[in-house]
Amino acid sequence: MSEIFVDTIRKTGGSLGTDIRVKNTSVYESDGGTSVTQNLVQCVSKSWVNWNGTSTVAVQDSINHSSLTDNGTGDYTIVIASAMSNANYCASGMCGAAANSQEAISRESFSNPATTTTSRYITAYANTSTEDVPYAGVSLFGDLA
Repeated sequence: MSEIFVDTIRKTGGSLGTDIRVKNTSVYESDGGTSVTQNLVQCVSKSWVNWNGTSTVAVQDSINHSSLTDNGTGDYTIVIASAMSNANYCASGMCGAAANSQEAISRESFSNPATTTTSRYITAYANTSTEDVPYAGVSLFGDLA
């Protein structure tokens, strides 16, 4: 098997790699050295947002994220720019407070039907009281509409 070492991959007539496409039947080499055909498109997070929920709520960074609303202590509504194609998606979240000794958790307070762009999340500590935390984030996995 041959190997290619390059710094930039370009499509013929393309510029700086912006036209490269990864198809849903891409092949990669696993850790064991076996070639595996995998839908790499489905393996990528379709949306994520990281925010500071204390005092003035501020989005730190995001992808496919439109807005974040502070509904009250530890209660946030997130709007993504492009909706999921159906209700079969997964939300993974985290939150934490460096100054608090209790471990923080994040949970989705309700699930949404297909093609919606809005999700609501609650940040809470192990004792289940809601709390504004300085570190919170949510990532969505699934198919975009």
